Amino acid sequence: MLARSVAFLSFSALLSAPLAALELPLPPPGEDVVGQVQVIKAKYEDTFADIGQANDIGYLEMVAANPGVDPWLPGVGTEVILPTRYILPPGPREGIIINLAEYRLYYFPKDQNVVHTYPLGIGREGWGSPVAETRITGKIKDPAWYPPKSIREEHAADGDPLPTVVPAGPDNPLGPFKFTLGLSGYLIHGSNKKFGIGMRVSHGCFRMLNHNLLQLADMVPVGTKVRIINEPYKFGISEGKVYLEVHAPLEDESSKSSVVDKHAALIDELLKRNDLLGERRLDWEVVREVVAAEDGLPVEVSGPDSGLASTTNGSDI
Repeated sequence: MLARSVAFLSFSALLSAPLAALELPLPPPGEDVVGQVQVIKAKYEDTFADIGQANDIGYLEMVAANPGVDPWLPGVGTEVILPTRYILPPGPREGIIINLAEYRLYYFPKDQNVVHTYPLGIGREGWGSPVAETRITGKIKDPAWYPPKSIREEHAADGDPLPTVVPAGPDNPLGPFKFTLGLSGYLIHGSNKKFGIGMRVSHGCFRMLNHNLLQLADMVPVGTKVRIINEPYKFGISEGKVYLEVHAPLEDESSKSSVVDKHAALIDELLKRNDLLGERRLDWEVVREVVAAEDGLPVEVSGPDSGLASTTNGSDI
């Protein structure tokens, strides 16, 4: 168990119907943390996939936040953490930001003091989603799917040949709506499968829960900026204190990160935030524990004049 604490909102009963997607007020200027972690008690029939879909949380987010809990049968009365507190992604808060490392999309409506956030399925190993800046170039309801040759060949090799076009309907993997991007071959779309949101499952496109996608479609105009990043380490400030949120880096079998690699990446991210420290001091022991946990929960790692800093120099992390 980590020697640190996470603030929870409350215990609540899980609703059987999907909740409205997460719409959160933006923090005051100079701050970065939104939302609150919640705790529910699982019912007999609950799985992490069901709980995640009902609360707009991806599957791997649920797994990371609940180590030691069986994702397929949590058990009646088991306390399950809903990781619904976030450090906002770095950079300008405008348009759509997709952070691959947390399988999550953030939408900042123009001239509104809120952020909408949704879980995503992203590209699987060998079909990675790109890091890029682009725009929404089109919005299409009930899209047909034209599987590219590479995907048709892959399915044919598995004994599951695909037609050259799949019309709209329950068999269409794009679901009820799609956004086209200024990146050739990449889409934000729905899904005809319940499982896979919040995982590496696609051929590079971004999958959303259908009710999330339809809500987003009502809000986002063509031309909206889309910034795709891959940031497993997010630092932020809330009420004068520094928080750290860590997600497992996206890795392939041939590119596993060592502990030293992870710590170096974290230091690089910290150095980008020259507004964080000042009078604040980091507790490097807590930082190490948060990096090791990779649970996606924002954790306080400092406070102004808090005396939290250990004698360990940051370079020794």
